[in-house]
Order: sequence, then structure tokens, then C-alpha cells
Amino acid sequence: MKRTDEPRTTADERQTDGGSDFETVADVRLSSSERYRQTADELLMTPARIVWSDWRARIAVCVLGFYLFLGVFGPLIVSEPSLGEGPVLLGAFYSLEFPLGTTSRGEDILAQVIYATRPMLQMVAAGAVFTVIVATIVGTTAGYKGGVVDSVLMTLTDVMLTIPGLPLVIVLVTVLEIGANPYLIGVLLSVNAWAGLARALRSQVLTLRDAEYVEASRIMGVPTREILSVDIIPNLMPYITMNFVKQGRAVIFGSVGLYFLGILPQNSDTQNWGLMIDTAVSDAGAVNSAAAVHWLLAPIFAVITFAMGLTLFAQSADRLFNPRVRARHAKTTSDDDEPPERNEGDGTAPAGVMQG
Repeated sequence: MKRTDEPRTTADERQTDGGSDFETVADVRLSSSERYRQTADELLMTPARIVWSDWRARIAVCVLGFYLFLGVFGPLIVSEPSLGEGPVLLGAFYSLEFPLGTTSRGEDILAQVIYATRPMLQMVAAGAVFTVIVATIVGTTAGYKGGVVDSVLMTLTDVMLTIPGLPLVIVLVTVLEIGANPYLIGVLLSVNAWAGLARALRSQVLTLRDAEYVEASRIMGVPTREILSVDIIPNLMPYITMNFVKQGRAVIFGSVGLYFLGILPQNSDTQNWGLMIDTAVSDAGAVNSAAAVHWLLAPIFAVITFAMGLTLFAQSADRLFNPRVRARHAKTTSDDDEPPERNEGDGTAPAGVMQG
């Protein structure tokens, strides 16, 4: 075909000239500032609008933000609790100096709750991140690769599923010298929790690996790592996020229970809500004593509200990854990308909006 000096801009002309549909470029070019604004809208503003539009997410953000503030800035604002700093077993709301009262040794209960928040957050983060990363790698790799890789990884997963979690944790705590490191304790409490999530993710990947867009990436020679990270894992994010939050809540309950039973190691620097409950019951008989019940209720209230915040966040997280919801709350894709008149004649929808 004879070439002309005029530039060809349409897709039909490029195909006639021997080009490819993959070489088609957008008719509208964005400036640098517009690209930055669109990126910020997609990554920050759109999730913020989605979260704020759901009452469950608003409560969860407020609760989790409050505990995050306590964990990060609380020890910088409140003095560390010490023996004899106040009267013995002062009730809650009797004094502005000790709003939640004091222990049988005159320690500030509010300060104990605040100083136990940071290691609790570290435990939750370590346990949940460990579970999600291991389960995602094992589950997606086994489901996508299949064959021998699938057999080996699923055999390992099944072995971990057959081991009871609590006895395994107790044995490892007894054998290993983990001290009071919150990160190690968080990982230890999640040592075999990844197996169930890996099994579930493998099943999800089996339904996605034969999808047309995944097959197209495979034909074009895209590496397996990139196919998993770009084409498959983003579709699993709602499920992964909900399990992240679920495991975080399991770490809270597990650490509080094991500290209460005296199974996890304790020393003079250990701070945990479960240890506070154990001390209140063993030292002051808080279960049967009205004078010490405030010492018992303070850490229990912290555990309940923190777990409730995680639960509400998990219930609302599904909307963050729903493409229809994201398109509805993304201002740059709904208002700026496509002028209204372009859709009236050709029947196309604006970029980022799924056609029904």
C-alpha cells in the first residue's frame, strides 16, 4: 500500500497500514498536573469518598484511628505507669488525674491501657501481614501453575491444616525463646493460619486463570509474576482484605487469651490487655470484688471496641474494590475523561465506567 505524507490517527487507518490494535493511543493527552491529579484521585480521594459514604466504615475508621493514635502518640503524652503513683484501687471517674482508676499497687489503669496499645498493634500487624503474604504466594502460585507445583504446595498446606493451632503455639512458645517481642508473638500466633486462606485463594485462582484477559497476557509472553500481581491478585483483594482483618482480630483474641492463661512469656516490660485482665483477677479478685471491677472492665472494653472496629472495616472493605462503586466516586473518570457529547453518537461509556 502506498503511504501518504498525512499522519494517520484512526485505528482503522493503522490496521490498514499493517499496524496493530495494541498500538492504538488515546486521542486526548493529559498534562503532568492532570495525571498527578487523576492518580491522587484514584489512589486517595476515591477510597476516602467510598469509606466516608458507608456508616460502618466511618465508625471503623474513627475507632481504628483512635487506637492508632493511642499506639503512636499515647506513650509520648502519658507517663509510663509506675508503682505507688496513686491511691490503691481508686474507682473509675473519681479523679481527673486517674480517669479509669488505679490498680491494687497504685498504678494508673488508663496509662496501662495506652502503653499496651502499641505492642497490640504491632502484634496484629505482624500476624495479619504474615498470614496474608504467605497465603497469597502459596495459593495463587499453586492455582495458576498447577501440576507438580500445585501438588507440592497443596500437600504442605494440607499438612499445616491438620496441625491444631493452639497446641502448636503452646509447644513453640515453650521451646522457642521469643521473649516479649510483639512481632514474633504475632507471627507465632498465625503460624498455621495461612493454610486455610491459601486453600481458598487457590480455588479462586482456578476460576480466573482461564479468563480471556489472563490468556491474552499469557500469549503475549507476560511473566508469571506480573500476571499474578496485575491480572489475578487485584481481583482477589476484597477476599484478601477481609481475611487480613479477620486474622488481625484472631491475633487480638489469641494474645489476650494466652497472656491471661500465663502461657505467653512475661517480664517487667510486658504490656498487654490480657496481662491486665490476668493481674486484675489474680491480684484483686476483680471477678467477685466490686472495688476492683473497673480494673477488669478497662482492658475488656479496649479489646471489644478494637475488635468491633476491625469487624466493621471488614464488612465495608468490599466496596473499596468494587469497580462500579469506584467509578461512581471517582471524579476524574466520570467528569473529565469523556465529554458528554462523545457518548451520544457512538454509544460508548466514559472511561472507568462499566457498561451494564
